[in-house]
Order: sequence, then structure tokens, then C-alpha cells
Amino acid sequence: MTKRSVRAALGRAAEFLGLRRSIVGLLGMVVLVGLGEHMAEQFLPLYLIALGGGFVSVGLLNGMDNLLGALYSFPGGYVAERFGTKRALLVFNLLSMAGFAIVILIPSWLAVMGGAVLFLSWTAISLPATMGLVARVLPKDKRTMGVSMHSLVRRVPMALGPIMGGALIGALGVEVGVRVAFIVALFFAGVSLVLQQALIEADPPRTERATRSAEGRPWRMWRHMSRELKQLLVADILVRFCEQIPYAFVVVWAVGTAQSPGPVTALQFGILRTVEMATAILVYIPVAYFADRSQKKPFVVATFVFFTAFPVVLLFAKSFGILILAFVLRGLKEFGEPTRKALIMDLAPEDQKAATFGLYYLVRDTIVSVAAFGGAFLWSIHPEINLMTAAAFGVLGTAWFALRGRDLGPAKA
Repeated sequence: MTKRSVRAALGRAAEFLGLRRSIVGLLGMVVLVGLGEHMAEQFLPLYLIALGGGFVSVGLLNGMDNLLGALYSFPGGYVAERFGTKRALLVFNLLSMAGFAIVILIPSWLAVMGGAVLFLSWTAISLPATMGLVARVLPKDKRTMGVSMHSLVRRVPMALGPIMGGALIGALGVEVGVRVAFIVALFFAGVSLVLQQALIEADPPRTERATRSAEGRPWRMWRHMSRELKQLLVADILVRFCEQIPYAFVVVWAVGTAQSPGPVTALQFGILRTVEMATAILVYIPVAYFADRSQKKPFVVATFVFFTAFPVVLLFAKSFGILILAFVLRGLKEFGEPTRKALIMDLAPEDQKAATFGLYYLVRDTIVSVAAFGGAFLWSIHPEINLMTAAAFGVLGTAWFALRGRDLGPAKA
């Protein structure tokens, strides 16, 4: 092949995958920040205990992560609407870097908790700006592909980050290893900051009126949310209850405890997570291709069905083979997740997509955070009750969207 034909083939591939310059900059940022996130943050519980914080600090960290993930979504969307995507991502990156620096410089579990407020929910606060950028840069018939590429690329640091962090801890010990991991995370975040500012195109000029129209009060934004988007939100909340009620107990069901061993070992459970991630990666691009050229609703309904099927199959999974099937289903729950995000953008007002996306996640995640507490209560009664209740919520959410949900039809360039 000639250089010209190679360039032409690469160009066609980039066009097919929606890889505009700004999207490449965004994906580079996702990989670099994600590597730091999963290399350092994944081992924070070990670091907190090593610094004397005890198990209470670990529980506080987990609760704070869930709460901040919900509360940061709407401010993230507001900042993106008010100041533009490029500036917003710059601010979010600087906040995250400040949090990393606090952990590096002050070896105290209280300082770690304070720094975590700045970096713990980077994904949540930046997601509305990220989705707004995808909606602005790509035409409607490429939005699902753009969201899918974002979701796919996010899996790379999820797989590599913990291995890198674990190697540092294995070589240097918990305290030194985690602090070195945060130093590397700070470096990666700095590189991503330069990359995103170099590659992501500047936001189009906003009129004074458009700048003032950025709404900082979620209750007023709620009035502008369309009926169709609210129907999707209700279904999504019900289905997320299905996911979150058993979420923390899946490993307990599979591996068991010292008093009551489960059907698989910890190593086999790691293999199951790999199966889940591989399944998700394999479905992203083909689903995005067809979803951009047809109705989005069937793909979202299919996703909700997979969410619902997981606790049902898990209920009968008493062997490694059946658990593999369950985790394939768990991976397939990503079948229409990018499509659902693209549908949110389609149904959001054209001039308030980032803020609407943030409001959607604020409402959803605040309500769904209750499921974690309810799941623990149901599990303490009996594990089977936990799984059956989760499946019931999944059925309700799937039925709700199948009967009442809608989208805007096939996208056109």
C-alpha cells in the first residue's frame, strides 16, 4: 500500500470512529487522568488504614465518593455551560491536581480525606462537560459512536492502572508506594492538561445573553427538562436500584467468606471481572454504529434487560461456569449505555446540554445512593431476597421505559 492509501484508510477509520481532533484530545485526557485515578485511588483504603484512619475512614471515603459523585454532576454541567468546555476541563484538572498534591505532601489520613474531596469524583464533575463536548464537536449521527469511544477508552486505564499501582506497592510498601503512585498521577494529570488545551478546539464565542442563560439553580433547570427525558430518568433510577442493591455483595456471593466459602476463588473472581470488561469492550463499537442509524430506544431497552437478568442468573450461579454466564450478562449491560447517554443529549435543550446532563445525574445518583443502604439491609435478611428485590426493580424500570419511553428517531448528518 502507498502512503496515500494508508492515509486515506486511516482517515476513513477516524471518520467512522468519530475521531475529530477535539475527541482525540478528550480521549488522551481520559487515559492519562484515568491511569492516575486507578493507579493511586484504588489503593486509598490500604493507605488510610496504614496512616491510622482505621475501617471507619474507609467507610467514610466510600460514602463520600457516592455522595460527591451525585452532588458534583450539576455544578460540573453549570461550569461547562457558563465558562465553556475547554475552560471547565482546565479547572477540573487543576482541582484534581491540587488534591493529589495534598496527599503527596501531608501523610495524614485527615489530609487524605481533604484531598479526596478535590480529586475523588473527577469523573462525575467532568462528565457533563465531556458529553457536552461530544455533542458540540460531532454531528448527531456520530454522537453514540463518540460516547462509545469514550466509554471504551476509559476501560484501558481501568485495566492497567491497578496493575501499575500494585507493582509500586509491592516494591515500596503501602505508604511509600501509594504516595509515589500519587506523584505519577500528578504527572499524568499535568500532561493531560497540556494535551487537552493543545488539541481541544476553543469553544465558539458566546453572546452575553447566552452566558447569562447558564442556569445555576437545578430546580429551574428541572422545568426545562422534557417529559421524554424525565421518563428515561424514572426508568434509569429503577434499573440502577437493580444494579446497586446487590453491587457490593456480588464478590461475597461468588467468593464467600472464611466461614462460608463461595463457588470460586479470588483469582477466579478476577477472571470473571476480566470477562465482564472484555464483553463490554467488544459490544461498544458495533452497537454504536447501528444505534446512530436507527432508533435508540430498542438498544436502551436491551441494556435494561441485561441489568435485570444479572441478579436472576446470579441467584442460580453455584459454579464457575454459570458465573461466567452471569458476568457476560453484566458486561452486556454496557450494550446500550453510550446510546442512553447519547439519547440524554438528544433530548436535552440544544443550548443547555451539559447542564441538563449534570442535572440528570444529580437527581439519579442522589436517589440511587439509598440503594446501597437498602441492599445491606436486604442481604442481612437473606441474600436471595436481596437478589430477587433487585430483579424486581429491574423489571419495573425496563417495563416503564418500554411502555413510556421514546427517542427522536434516527439521527441524520
